[in-house]
Amino acid sequence: MLSPRVLAGALLALHAAPVLTSVPPLRRHLFPGLSGIGRPGHLALTFDDGPDRRSTPRFLGLLDRAGVRATFFLLGAMLDRDPALGREITAAGHEVAVHGWEHRNLLCRPPHSTYADIARARDRVAAETGRAPRWYRPPYGILTTAALVACARLELRPRLWTAWGRDWEAGATGPSVRRTVLRTLRPGGTILLHDSDRMAVPGAWRSSLAALPALLEWATERQLTVGPLGEHHPCDSPDLDW
Repeated sequence: MLSPRVLAGALLALHAAPVLTSVPPLRRHLFPGLSGIGRPGHLALTFDDGPDRRSTPRFLGLLDRAGVRATFFLLGAMLDRDPALGREITAAGHEVAVHGWEHRNLLCRPPHSTYADIARARDRVAAETGRAPRWYRPPYGILTTAALVACARLELRPRLWTAWGRDWEAGATGPSVRRTVLRTLRPGGTILLHDSDRMAVPGAWRSSLAALPALLEWATERQLTVGPLGEHHPCDSPDLDW
């Protein structure tokens, strides 16, 4: 008979085991699909934490002028504030995905709360945009066993990233975001930027917006196509999955 302390420890370890995927080198090596590694001639462009009326339309305008489509991981609480903006994203040809209802670390959530948060966000995204979301990205990129079980039940596929810009930091600028993204970006990778400052210093999104033209130019110079995750992982191949 296990003691309550040992049992509690075992359950905690099971809950937190997927957190190991938050280590980028380990994730890329063991779980390339989860990392966002896809077609070698393609880059997936993704945005988190919106939609935000103050900033998201500026990204939509820039992407429209560049002829590029992306994947927007929406927070249910943000979409609830401005459902029309969610519809504008899909009307512009972009892909919508789930970032949860609230931006809370899943390590602090019990399984039933994790499921409720993800399901509520998925249902809201589908109802407001008319598109059934395919992808899920956990807040802070931290997965738990409960989140993986919820994704399986809700027919969502978790996707993280191979390159980010640290655009949420107070000192971030367009050039700093570009440099940070390019340190780890390779053909077939997935870029994470933020179209909202919901979880960042006020106005932090401006650094991502400023970096975006240079990142798109970098991709063009290397004859890489930039687009949403749905084009990055066009087939439900087992080697692209968790």
